Amino acid sequence: MNLSEVRVVVLIPVFEDVAVFEMLLRELHAVVPAGLYVVAVDDGSVIYSLTTKAYQRWGVSGSVITLKRNLGHQRAISVGLRCVAQHIQPGQKLVIMDSDGEDVPADVQTLLSKLESAPFDVVVASRASRAEGLVFRTFYILYKLLFRALAGRPIAFGNFMAMHHRAARRLACMPELDLHLAATVLASKLRVGQCGLDRGVRYAGQSKMNFVTLTLHGFRALMVFTEDVLVRVSLGCILIAALSVLLALIAVGLKLTGYSSPGWFSVAVGVLVLIFLQTGTISLMTLLLTGVSRGKLAVHPEDHLMLVERTAEAR
Repeated sequence: MNLSEVRVVVLIPVFEDVAVFEMLLRELHAVVPAGLYVVAVDDGSVIYSLTTKAYQRWGVSGSVITLKRNLGHQRAISVGLRCVAQHIQPGQKLVIMDSDGEDVPADVQTLLSKLESAPFDVVVASRASRAEGLVFRTFYILYKLLFRALAGRPIAFGNFMAMHHRAARRLACMPELDLHLAATVLASKLRVGQCGLDRGVRYAGQSKMNFVTLTLHGFRALMVFTEDVLVRVSLGCILIAALSVLLALIAVGLKLTGYSSPGWFSVAVGVLVLIFLQTGTISLMTLLLTGVSRGKLAVHPEDHLMLVERTAEAR
């Protein structure tokens, strides 16, 4: 991969969307006419495999990284980012975006401008407005509240972001990258700036994400902060256990003073004892789990690669 004359590298995961990807290439070429290099990660497409012919139609330089099998959206990005990080040079910028049109190509320059004008390592797109339905937006708000409560930090952005070369190399070294890109950016200690951008309209077709995959995607974000989540769950259980002890003491006091009705005391104390034992057990288990290593060493991207094809300009 020859990136010596490149100014901006754009990393895009693609799965069975060749026609849509070509539309994105056309718009990217219009907004970033000079120094553009597009790295597409074909996430194991079977019907519409991606080749560099799509690049040649619009005169764009780039590479197609074809994976042996479908790894999923996040792992495809992680493999591509690790490949790019091996070759990206000082002064070059990396942009990560989706291929479906919801990440608007015209906003790439907005992200890059903020990245160059402020002391940030990464600039992410936080959505100023969303086109999804009421149900999705409701669950998304609940997810953000849950994430902040368990992980101790807010998350309000996705995969659309721009970064300096040193940030790309830092993220490539983090094993959490396979789980969730946005959460890994939060965990990386990099200086992150946010840019309010509207979500675009899909070029064609429907999203391949459903409620189950979106829920799994959210849980993977929490897995990046496993220790934080376990500690907070443990503290919550300890608080409930302490409250059950306090209520049991109050029940004993009411019994001794004769204010309890027949049978009430035994039921109340029995329930509170069960709550104490359960929460105490959960607290002990979560505290023990915090001492267990949560990740393995990052997988080498070559383990997933089947083919890296380049355009003639990039050879």
